[in-house]
Amino acid sequence: MAASKFAGFPTALIRETPGGKALKQLLWGDFVTLTGPAQNGWQPARSRDVSGFIAEAELIPNRLLEIVFVDIGQGDGALIVTPDDKHLLVDAGEGDNMYRFLRWRYGRFAKPFRFEAAVITHSDQDHYKGFDAVFADPKVSFGAIYHNGVVERAGSDSLGPRSQGYLTDVVETHQQLKNLVGQAAVRGTKQYPNMLHKALTSGRVADSRGVSAADGHLPNFAPGQRPLAIQLLGPVRDQLNGANRLKWFGDVGKTKNGHSVVLRIVYGDVSILLGGDLNIPAENHLLSKHTGYPSPPSDQDRSAMLEGARKVFRSDVAKACHHGSADFTDLFLQSVDPLVTIISSGDDEPYAHPRADSLGAVGRWGRGGRPLVFSTELARSARDTMTRPYVWRQKVAEAQAALNALPPGAQRDKAQKKVDDLLAQVERSIAVYGAINLRTDGQRIVMAQKIEAPRSKDKGWDIYVLEPDSNGVLRYTSKYEN
Repeated sequence: MAASKFAGFPTALIRETPGGKALKQLLWGDFVTLTGPAQNGWQPARSRDVSGFIAEAELIPNRLLEIVFVDIGQGDGALIVTPDDKHLLVDAGEGDNMYRFLRWRYGRFAKPFRFEAAVITHSDQDHYKGFDAVFADPKVSFGAIYHNGVVERAGSDSLGPRSQGYLTDVVETHQQLKNLVGQAAVRGTKQYPNMLHKALTSGRVADSRGVSAADGHLPNFAPGQRPLAIQLLGPVRDQLNGANRLKWFGDVGKTKNGHSVVLRIVYGDVSILLGGDLNIPAENHLLSKHTGYPSPPSDQDRSAMLEGARKVFRSDVAKACHHGSADFTDLFLQSVDPLVTIISSGDDEPYAHPRADSLGAVGRWGRGGRPLVFSTELARSARDTMTRPYVWRQKVAEAQAALNALPPGAQRDKAQKKVDDLLAQVERSIAVYGAINLRTDGQRIVMAQKIEAPRSKDKGWDIYVLEPDSNGVLRYTSKYEN
C-alpha cells in the first residue's frame, strides 16, 4: 500500500517537475499519495487526479478535521471527516445531490463504505429526503442514525399524539423506532417513516437513537473518546408525568423545525455550530433552558442571559439556521457570535432565502471587523450541470433507457460508458462548484471554495484563513488572499 501524507497550510502545489510549473493547487489537509522516494526536498506524489512533485515542506503527517457543506440546492447537507478518519453525514438535502457528491468523493462506492453515523436534524424533506438514495446504495452502511425523536406518521396527528402542549410520543430507542415505522398503518404514504423503515430493514444500519441535549454528546463523541467532541445542545426535552416530552411550538412546521438536532463540534480551540432549522420559538426555548432565564428576557436580565448563553452556544463557525430565513432572534445570533457563517440555500425556491434582514443581522452580530459569510448558492453560479440540473438528469435518463434496451455486448458496454460519463459530469460539478470547505487543526481554520474560472493552475481555491493573534484570539487574516 502506497504511503500517504496531507497537503500543508494553507495550500500546497503539485508541480510538473521539482520546482517547475504548477499543475494543481491543493487545499490544506488534502490527501496526498506518495508515489516514490523523495529527493532533494521534493516528493513524487499524486492528489486530486494529478501526478507530479510536491515540496516536502508543503506536506504534513496528520489528518485535519474536515467539513464540507455540500451544495445540495435548497436545504442542508454536510460531510464531516474527523482527524481519526470517522465519516458522518449531517442532513442530505432533498434531491440526489448529496448522493452524487458522495459517489464522487468515495470512488462511486466501488468498495463497501461505512459511515460512522447519519444525523437527520429533523423531518423536513430538504434535510432528510436525500438520504433515500444514500440508504438505498447496497455498498453503503451506517453505524447509526441519530434523529430528534419526532417521527412523522400517517393520520391527523402527523407528529404523534399531544397533551398539555407537548408531543407525548418521543421516539428514543432503536427498538421504538423499528416498532413504530414497522407498522404499515403508521407509515401510510409518508416519505419519512417509509425511508426509515427501508433503511432499518436493509441490514446496513446497525443502530438508531433519538437524541437530545440531555445526552450531553453524540454517542461515541464525548470528550476523551475521540480527538474531537460533538456536543448535543438541542432538542431540549421536558419532563411531563415522569416521561420525556417535546414542546409544541404552535403548528407542525414550527414544531419539527424547532426541535432540530443542534450539534456543537469542539476540536482543540475551535468550535463549529450546526443548528438545523431553529426558529424564534425554539431559540427562545433553548436560551431559556440553557441559561435559566425566561426568554425573551427582561431588559435587566438581557446582559446576564447573553453572558450565560455564550458559554453554551458561542462558536467560531456556524451553519446558519433555516437557510437564512427571517425566523430568528438577534439574541441567539449574539449568543453564537461567529467569526464565520455558512448559509445553505438554493435556487428555484419560494422563500427568497437568504433573506435580506438575515444577511444584515449575520453581518452585524458576527464577530470581528470582517465577519465572513459564505453561501452555497452564491458559490455556484456558472456550470450547466448545476444551473440546469433538470437538463442533465434528462440526458442521464435517456442514456439509461437506451442502455436498458440493449443486450450484453460491445454496444451495451459503450452505452454504459456514456451513462457513467454523464453521471461523472454531474457528480464532479456538485463536488466542485458550490461546496464550502472547512479545514482545521484545532488552532487555525481555513475556509475555501473553488474558483470557477481560475486565473492559473496555482490559484484554484478562494481561501480565507483564521489564525490566533498574539493573545491567542482567533481572527480572520487576509494575508493569504489570492
